[in-house]
Amino acid sequence: MTPKIRVEKLQEGLLAKRFGKRILFCHEVGSTNDWAKELAKLGAVEGTVAVVEVQTAGHGRLGRKWVSPEGGLWFSVILRPRQHPLEAAGLVFVAGLAAADVLHDVYGLVVETKWPNDVLASGRKLCGILCEMSTTGEKVGFAVIGIGVNVNFEVKEVFPKSLASTATSVKDELGRAIRLEELLRALLERLESVYDLLSERGLPAVIEKWKKYASFLGQKIEVTSGNEKSRGLALDVDGDGALLLKLGDGTVKRVHVGDVSLRRE
Repeated sequence: MTPKIRVEKLQEGLLAKRFGKRILFCHEVGSTNDWAKELAKLGAVEGTVAVVEVQTAGHGRLGRKWVSPEGGLWFSVILRPRQHPLEAAGLVFVAGLAAADVLHDVYGLVVETKWPNDVLASGRKLCGILCEMSTTGEKVGFAVIGIGVNVNFEVKEVFPKSLASTATSVKDELGRAIRLEELLRALLERLESVYDLLSERGLPAVIEKWKKYASFLGQKIEVTSGNEKSRGLALDVDGDGALLLKLGDGTVKRVHVGDVSLRRE
């Protein structure tokens, strides 16, 4: 039987000062990000969390479907950042670093970050992140960080065959289930810590720590952006989150939007 979230335990022992002080729980919604955006529009304070057991219309970047069955951890956090929208767009790295740290430090998983918004284990997707903002001019009204972690299920049993070969779960990696509410607490605490680092030292400081998990750097990759494909050597991710790609002719291309895959030669 898939361990469920124990709602009464969600805030037990939570050490975060702001994140998770208000948690809204629902068994099933379409998307936690969509739910959180509505809450933000109604004035929900920073650190408010929307968490569900099942998403029926979970989505990732570029409107892609995110399969979100029972046994995973699906939640969104409302933020009201003071940064310029261009720097606030780096919240995806805040969430990626927080997730990688928790999965590695707390659960002992060997993980890697994949530019710009995934966390992998065994080369397969374990955690996905979606950051969305509402802006007016050069001011961010609110931002929502959505985090989805495949946790207490075997991917091959619940995912379509087309996705099962590219995804993994905590249970697949550890061979056992874990407490969802304990994972949520650890993620909220670490997320708040990295978010504070962003506020105090800026995005470059966050990305520098994020890169310690970025094992794709120094490897030959292919970047797909719309209908365009670029191949080259992944040199670096710079301080504003752009991927630096050295092309075959020796020129360096800065990529702001795209999907990375390793080149198998």
